[in-house]
Amino acid sequence: MVFEIVATLSSGLFAGASVYINLVEHPARLECGTELAIREFGPSYRRAANVQASLAAIGLLMAVAAWLTNGSFWWFVGGVILAAVIPFTLIVIFPTNKKLLDPSLDKSSEVASTLLIRWGRLHSVRSLFSVVAFLIFVFLLSRAQ
Repeated sequence: MVFEIVATLSSGLFAGASVYINLVEHPARLECGTELAIREFGPSYRRAANVQASLAAIGLLMAVAAWLTNGSFWWFVGGVILAAVIPFTLIVIFPTNKKLLDPSLDKSSEVASTLLIRWGRLHSVRSLFSVVAFLIFVFLLSRAQ
């Protein structure tokens, strides 16, 4: 039961952080204007990347362990959905991150504004994946009781 609880906790923390970023932090960032939003993006991105990558990896490992110990394939499915945020980030979101973090980017330009908006939309996919994984895990835990 420990594997299941840790997988659920990891995915819940990831989902909560990710949804918070989409519903609160990023809109607030944009409200402050493009130049300030770009300046704030770098430190926020670095901190969130470390936390969220760790949570996704722990969630996957614990979900796989839960699947192997209790036999429910849905733990594996939820873990893969949660872990999918890692390659999605590296392949799909990272090019936008790189442009946003580029020191030569004109921080008050329309390009910068467009990149920030694109980043928010792409990040929503991470939120969706993590919420789906969390809901799968919560459902599985509720059935185990």
